[in-house]
Amino acid sequence: MAKNSVQLLQQYFGFDTFRGGQAQVIDAVLNGYSAAAIFPTGAGKSLCYQLPATQLPHLTLVVSPLLALMQDQLAFIKSKGIQAASIDSTQTREQANEIMQGVRSGQIKILMISVERLNNERFRQFLSQVPVSLLVVDEAHCISEWGHNFRPDYLKLPQYRRQFNIPQALLLTATATEKVVADMGRKFDIATEHITLTGFYRSNLNLAVQGIASGDKIAYLCQWLTPRVQQSGIVYVTLQQTAEQVAQQLAQAGINAKAYHAGMNSDVRSQIQQQFMQGSVNVIVATIAFGMGIDKSDIRFVVHYDLPKSIENYAQEIGRAGRDGTNSDCLVLANRDNLNVLENFVYGDTPELSAIKVVLTQIVACQGQWEIVQNSLSSQSNIRLLSLKTLLVYLEILGVIKPLFSYFAEYKYKMLVNEPQVLGHFKSERQDFVRAIFDSSSKAKLWATVDFDSLNNQYTSDRSRVVTALDYLDQQGMIELQTKQMTQVYQVLVADFNLDKLSEKLFNRFAGKEQSEIKRIHHLIDFFASDQCLSQQLSQYFSDNSLTQPCGHCSVCAGLVAQLPVAAPTTPLDSVDFEQLTSAIRAKLAENCSVVLVSRFLCGLTTPLFTRLRVRSLHGFARLEQYPFSEVKSWVESKLSQ
Repeated sequence: MAKNSVQLLQQYFGFDTFRGGQAQVIDAVLNGYSAAAIFPTGAGKSLCYQLPATQLPHLTLVVSPLLALMQDQLAFIKSKGIQAASIDSTQTREQANEIMQGVRSGQIKILMISVERLNNERFRQFLSQVPVSLLVVDEAHCISEWGHNFRPDYLKLPQYRRQFNIPQALLLTATATEKVVADMGRKFDIATEHITLTGFYRSNLNLAVQGIASGDKIAYLCQWLTPRVQQSGIVYVTLQQTAEQVAQQLAQAGINAKAYHAGMNSDVRSQIQQQFMQGSVNVIVATIAFGMGIDKSDIRFVVHYDLPKSIENYAQEIGRAGRDGTNSDCLVLANRDNLNVLENFVYGDTPELSAIKVVLTQIVACQGQWEIVQNSLSSQSNIRLLSLKTLLVYLEILGVIKPLFSYFAEYKYKMLVNEPQVLGHFKSERQDFVRAIFDSSSKAKLWATVDFDSLNNQYTSDRSRVVTALDYLDQQGMIELQTKQMTQVYQVLVADFNLDKLSEKLFNRFAGKEQSEIKRIHHLIDFFASDQCLSQQLSQYFSDNSLTQPCGHCSVCAGLVAQLPVAAPTTPLDSVDFEQLTSAIRAKLAENCSVVLVSRFLCGLTTPLFTRLRVRSLHGFARLEQYPFSEVKSWVESKLSQ
């Protein structure tokens, strides 16, 4: 088998040897096993599915958390003559239909999708008709609640694997602690012998931490970049506004730099990314929106102008440097100034106890089935969307609800050819069925809306058959189909629970997660201020104990232990005018006013209710964002109770 896989490597990819760990993972997959590859960033995880995909009989389905992760991988796969495609929201109906046809015919061997695509009823219907050999989960740490980037939608992947009878799974990640690796393996039934960790340490990355006051950062960075002015690099910041400011200041200092963040137009972002890849822009000043899926081998430096969100994020972001094996520098400009901002982001995600009760009250009122539209429920309960998804997953784990299916509440179509012509394509029962769909639809001037209940009254039919028929008519260019309002249907398994007790239990679980995230931030600070070898500490954090002595090339090994300046002192809250800062928001919130909501307003933390009420423009919003949330909350509580 080893010889066979090496021959395939030469035939398809033109390489003579595998990198560390690749052969082990690829042979496991080619021998019919599920496997996991925990390799450092840039160590060739993608090859672990790309090569087997050429030999497996059916489709290899790759699930990725971000669209950007797919594009570079797709370009590489196609350059090797392997038929691959992605389905994403940027495509036209015709493009998506063409790709689905290529998958059906077996012409396309690799299909890449975002995890959210599996929430799409039409896509799941399509997938149920296509044999899939291998499910690949990229950034697989997202499945673990204990990971740094937990995504509730990832928790459904094992269930989808069973639903679509996919015999094998392959999990890929660069940043997973021992606890997360065990969690991933358990959820996908992967035997320990098929989990490959290749070691985290990369000897060509020179890690350095510089303790520095915020006001001195830009001057220091300009000086540090001067000898590197011809090199490619990334400067990471926390906020979009900072990205713009720093890029402008670097450009004024004669450094070829541009900002990149999620607030920009997607075309502008694509153009800047392209310029960076081609070398016409040397330095990108970016929020973490940049870098996922960037496969540029000659990035010579990564600077963290602001603190990264976690050790895992730090590891992932520095992993984009030096992929060609050449020495590269990774610098952190560290102080404690935005520590409160980082912590406050965490506090903003925890739902209030009263908000959890809003959701549970709906479940109690249901008879058997509970239908929700997530955006609406998020707005009604005032729980951020990601936290709401997490809450629903917790309720599944506790056996209160069970997901049955999701569907688009509304299917609309526009006739592209006349009705008799469409019906002429079908005979006997099929023709009657299609006619019944048309006859039962409610028609406006151009668009008709499918009425499933009315159709069922005159022509009993399974919903999935109707969706399949509509998709077929859409693919054939007979109608243009539009779908709206994703509705999720749950079976209520337990409706007679104690509302107060369960609310408390769920709130405590969120509070535990909140404290875990806060600890993660403090662990990060301790790491940067440590007097122990940075490379060795980082490797051990990711269960790699192969670096048995200090690396000799990080800033600590050079005798430069970072002294992190303390945050600038803030005005004592007792001297702040509470009435002036909060009168507008308290009036706006009226009966919804609570200690937590007023505190979030003052710390600049958004909620669905704030978005609806447009509170950003109110006096007082984010005025106390530099203060710890817990301190602001205690102060607000004391003032409101007076």
